[in-house]
Amino acid sequence: MVSWPARTFRTVPWTPSSRRGSSADRRLTEVDVSVPPHIAGLPFTAVASRELERAMREVRTLEETYADVLRPLAGFLVRTESVASSKIEHVTASVEDFARALGGVRSNSSAVSMVSAGRAMTKLIDTAHPVITLDAILAAHHALMSEDPSERVSAGRLRDVQNWIGGSDHSPRGALYVPPPAETVDDLMADLITFANADDVHPVAQAAIVHAQFETIHPFTDGNGRIGRALLGAVLRRRGVARSTVVPVASALSADTEHYFDSLTAYRDGDADRIVEDIALSTQIAARESEHTAALFRTLPSDWRAAASPRRGSGAEDVIDHLLALPVFTVEQMAHETHRDEQTVFRAVARLEDSGVIHEVTDRKRDRVFAARDVLDELDDLDLRIRNAITAERRG
Repeated sequence: MVSWPARTFRTVPWTPSSRRGSSADRRLTEVDVSVPPHIAGLPFTAVASRELERAMREVRTLEETYADVLRPLAGFLVRTESVASSKIEHVTASVEDFARALGGVRSNSSAVSMVSAGRAMTKLIDTAHPVITLDAILAAHHALMSEDPSERVSAGRLRDVQNWIGGSDHSPRGALYVPPPAETVDDLMADLITFANADDVHPVAQAAIVHAQFETIHPFTDGNGRIGRALLGAVLRRRGVARSTVVPVASALSADTEHYFDSLTAYRDGDADRIVEDIALSTQIAARESEHTAALFRTLPSDWRAAASPRRGSGAEDVIDHLLALPVFTVEQMAHETHRDEQTVFRAVARLEDSGVIHEVTDRKRDRVFAARDVLDELDDLDLRIRNAITAERRG
């Protein structure tokens, strides 16, 4: 095991902010908080070097082999990752609800939250080069939480209150984990960002440690898990490992959340190897299974053409050419993408719907949302393949 400093503990005063909760909550006067070490400048030589190199190799193979479909694939993998990351936080919705939310229908709050997670992830990863900044992390958090009525006031702001995980809803009594005091967060985040921008640590190991340290700091009142997992992709993008894609690591982590949370606890207690090994294995499996998705994407346009038989240069052919990049859309959105008038797109959509290429995910006369059925099916399939593969790997 690599020597890594463990957290320490500090007892701090606790003053209830309201009279809500049990009498035990109201009687609580002090709490033990975790104090993570500073990590900038710490050497890390991972013992799992073989797994780390396999992870790097799988991501590079994905990007080099499927360069022709990387643009739509990247957008798809962000959506896959946002759904899986949200599931870890017990935010779930059907694929159809998620598709409706992507199209702007706000009827399902969980699906809207998943879409916000994808938007936050994209914002953070796209701004990760040449450096990861606190402003970028705050902007991603704002994108994630600004539409949540209960968290809107805290969106994009480091916490100024004590938070905790598990236990009572009204105090840290019985909490599973109590992060460091609010007054230490600024300094700890500055240290984390310095480590995240170092170039002398293996990129995959660096991504794992940045994620684990972020979760240990828990710098926001809510949304820490989803932003912390987005940081995995941000580090890999900054280091040039995943130059164009987003590896859906969260699907692998969600296969066994107890194992994942135990690895975070082990990190806090001084065992950095375990989370590094988990992220390395998750990265290589997620990248490998994403190759199957990329291969599918390569064949789908020709399959759609065979099903719909569009005339060369027709509106239907144009829509097919844009379906991978915009698999969920309104007629107005597709008209903008194809530079066609809405009436032409409407006729094309009717033809593709009749041929089974797309289907409507809304049930209304105006602002109808359509989706490519094959792409939606793959959203669930990829997540399931990753989860099954990592479960089999651990059992073997």
